[in-house]
Amino acid sequence: MQNVKSTIRLLESRDIPQIAKAFKELGWNKPVSQYEQYLLEQESTLRGVYIDFVEQKFAGYLTICWTSDYPPFQQEKIPEIVDFNVLPKYRRQRIGMALMDMAENEIAKVRPIAGIGVGVTPDYGAEQRLYALRGYFPDGRGLYNQGDYPTFGEQITMGDDPTMYFTKRLK
Repeated sequence: MQNVKSTIRLLESRDIPQIAKAFKELGWNKPVSQYEQYLLEQESTLRGVYIDFVEQKFAGYLTICWTSDYPPFQQEKIPEIVDFNVLPKYRRQRIGMALMDMAENEIAKVRPIAGIGVGVTPDYGAEQRLYALRGYFPDGRGLYNQGDYPTFGEQITMGDDPTMYFTKRLK
């Protein structure tokens, strides 16, 4: 694992084309409109969008939703780390760890607990391990899918929707 010098700051409008282009080159559906919406939400303090640059090149980002869409987090006023992405060429260089450190520090200023949701398919295996290593524990409610908790024997379609939620007590 290589350590690199990176700079993390809040999203600015001038960043949006570079971010959307980086994901388009990967074949990921993350259009300009997504980041324009994030910027509006950041300006209205609904969301914080933290972006990381290595030598002035976009490397990754994550967002903090100050009021989560996940009902238990919403009820308990637990901010949620959402949409966490590091470009493949910058992985295993501590970019993700630096972004998570930043997010947890920001959340700790206002709340003692951070929340995060993660997909349950093998595509999310690296994220599942990362969150466990950072001290996140399942919230104990089980799988959440499209606004509900599936019951035993119920069939669901696997994709990005089925999610497990985790929390971490911050110092």
